[in-house]
Amino acid sequence: MELLCFLVFSICLLFSPSRISSAADTITSSQSLSDGKSLVSSPGGIFELGFFSPGISKSRYLGIWYKNIPTPTVVWVANRQTPINGSTGSLMINSTGNLVLVNNNNQTVWSTNSSKQSQSQRPVLQLLDNGNLVLRDEKDANSEKYLWQSFDYPSDTLLPGMKLGWDLRTGLNRRLTAWKSPDDPSPGDFIWEMELHEYPEPVMWKGSKEYLRSGPWNGVLFSGKPAKALPALNFSFISNEDEVYLTIDMVNKSVLGRMIMNQTTSTPYRQEWIWSEADRNWTIYATFPRDPCDSYGHCGGNGNCDLSSSPICQCLDRFSPRSPENWNLNEFSQGCERRKPLSCKNDGFATYPGLKLPDTTHSWVDKSMNLKECKAKCLSNCSCSAYTNLDVRGGGSGCAIWFDDLVDIKQMPGGDQDIYIKISASELGGKDEKWKIAVIIASASALILGMLLVGYCCILKARGRKYVKGQDIEEQKDEDLELPLFDLTTIEGATNFFSVNNKLGEGGFGPVYKGRLVDGQEIAVKRLSRSSGQGIKEFKNEVILIAKLQHRNLVKLLGCCIQGEEKLLIYEYMPNKSLDYFLFDETRRKLLDWPQRFQIICGIARGLLYLHQDSRLRIIHRDLKASNVLLDRDLNPKISDFGLARTFGGDQTEGNTNRVVGTYGYMAPEYATEGQFSVKSDVFSFGILLLEIISGKKSKGFYHLNHRLNLIGNAWRLWKEGRPLELIDEGFGNSCTLSDVLRCIHVSLLCVQLQPEDRPTMSSVVQMLCSESALPEPKEPGFVPEKDLLNGEFPLINNEPSSNGLTITQLEPR
Repeated sequence: MELLCFLVFSICLLFSPSRISSAADTITSSQSLSDGKSLVSSPGGIFELGFFSPGISKSRYLGIWYKNIPTPTVVWVANRQTPINGSTGSLMINSTGNLVLVNNNNQTVWSTNSSKQSQSQRPVLQLLDNGNLVLRDEKDANSEKYLWQSFDYPSDTLLPGMKLGWDLRTGLNRRLTAWKSPDDPSPGDFIWEMELHEYPEPVMWKGSKEYLRSGPWNGVLFSGKPAKALPALNFSFISNEDEVYLTIDMVNKSVLGRMIMNQTTSTPYRQEWIWSEADRNWTIYATFPRDPCDSYGHCGGNGNCDLSSSPICQCLDRFSPRSPENWNLNEFSQGCERRKPLSCKNDGFATYPGLKLPDTTHSWVDKSMNLKECKAKCLSNCSCSAYTNLDVRGGGSGCAIWFDDLVDIKQMPGGDQDIYIKISASELGGKDEKWKIAVIIASASALILGMLLVGYCCILKARGRKYVKGQDIEEQKDEDLELPLFDLTTIEGATNFFSVNNKLGEGGFGPVYKGRLVDGQEIAVKRLSRSSGQGIKEFKNEVILIAKLQHRNLVKLLGCCIQGEEKLLIYEYMPNKSLDYFLFDETRRKLLDWPQRFQIICGIARGLLYLHQDSRLRIIHRDLKASNVLLDRDLNPKISDFGLARTFGGDQTEGNTNRVVGTYGYMAPEYATEGQFSVKSDVFSFGILLLEIISGKKSKGFYHLNHRLNLIGNAWRLWKEGRPLELIDEGFGNSCTLSDVLRCIHVSLLCVQLQPEDRPTMSSVVQMLCSESALPEPKEPGFVPEKDLLNGEFPLINNEPSSNGLTITQLEPR
């Protein structure tokens, strides 16, 4: 860039003169500047603010540059798109407290245009030694509380201490854009910014095309950065609920350094410059892209760019080119595919070390998972293609998983992060006999160790639990049933004395806590509130009932604790929480593709069938809903929360109650209005849940804007109009078989019929879901009339309004 040409300029403030106790130059009153002088200098004399004309341009710009460096180096420009073409102008703080730049015609060409300034009575302007131009209130002179700062609006240069990324509270996106040319500082089309994927990562764009990726942050560095490089600049990455950004700082604080976006050459670069005091000149320390493998997606999906190979594009092991003809012509854009397609049932994982992590556009993360849980999560989802640790420090933690093709992979020499890619199980065998032997030895060792551990655990459990014979409970006198009772001290230790950090949630029954027993077993502890209304006898009978329910789709009760006023239920811990946690979240719902959802549907149906028909007593759940379906590590569903359940003996099929308890939106019409409940009221709730799983929308609170219908009404309208597939959740993508989804919609409408006798039994539902036989036509379902759902009113049944939309989970004695 040629020498800077400075403009004679005046600075006018519309506020009264003020003082500030700071070493920085501060604009506090009207003042004129002599020709050739900067407006403001930083206190240490590193930077200065002034006006310049870049290159051969005659236009003037307000900018910041290094003060004592002979080579003109501009690091920030205010009026990039609106230069001053005249010979005079003014920089002022106006009546709203904003910094304003006007031309000789008194027209505003640039301003800070922020609402914060109006909160200040005495704003002052300062240029800090890090190059940050700040507008602050005089009383905040020694704090980092700014009304406005230039670091929030970078140009083409990233200085140490600047942030590249997002302020999520305000929606501010701090990104770099290159100059169009050495003579024109207006924004070009070479951009560097932070992409807010589920797994955020910095990305460079050339126009609308993704140009370069640094890879996501792994706790130590960005995965596309050479691990063994000796940096002059250090990167840091921050991601929380308020901000997501990267920042740089100099390893040697006495050295000047900067990063700049440069598109003035045929190949755009991000360059790292270091000032050499000995040479009195800038030296390029590093450039990006470094090599062809840095170009985005150079080898296509599932292709690995390896500079040590020829050609540099290679398919990952166990993959082959999608188009061998094009591949042989060095045209790699179509990428690679697995030699053996995935089956979604008999798949495994191969370890691939030292790779730049793939594009995170289609990814999902969980900071709390370990690598084993991450593997199970990926294995349970047919669309998942790979997983790895989110953070490699301390042996690794967190979970990141990818969906679909893995794009923009590069072999990183010295890279120490492994990624685990899903492949067909048949591709895992027969490759390494030593590996087989090692597995056999490890398995045998694990078996022996496991046997010793089981024996030790039995001793610990015997010490930590007591057993009360079933004969002590009035309603079980004729049975030799043991009821596991835990000591309160055992549960307190397991839950860290019911710590808030262990709390999983809370319902009408009271809070639920996560715990870990001394033998390592994870548990969920329901701590019944003292206002639950149950006595000890009813509570014990409740426990005995649930303890007798043994089915893979029902949550397992491990025991209870009765001590003083404490009444605790101890269940197996479900790491994937409840169905609604996934189903109604925009990001997590993508983990539930159609095969996974259909598996959940069938599991819930089998669990209900067991309750209604196969258990010793016929049990009506009465509160079946998405939040009461828990998911284990493999996303298998387990029905939970039997606090409202009722039992029937012999041939009894229905009952009445004066207290309607449960969750409106899932209740059958006859139960909500008349208190009649039966196995068919559970069938109705299952039908609602089935519609929610298919559509990804909540029954409670859903309404169609044009028709003002609830979820059932909308499903019925689409069915009658021959458009039922419009109900399908868009998140399915290509994972669903339309005939299967259509059959599930049909079954759901049969389950939500207005009259109980028109609804199928759960045994019929299971048969209908698992067969291709013809289904009867549904009649108009319950709760369809169009009412003012916007005002919280519920449709009328038999001319009587249902109650409000509250969820009632109070335990009721049997």
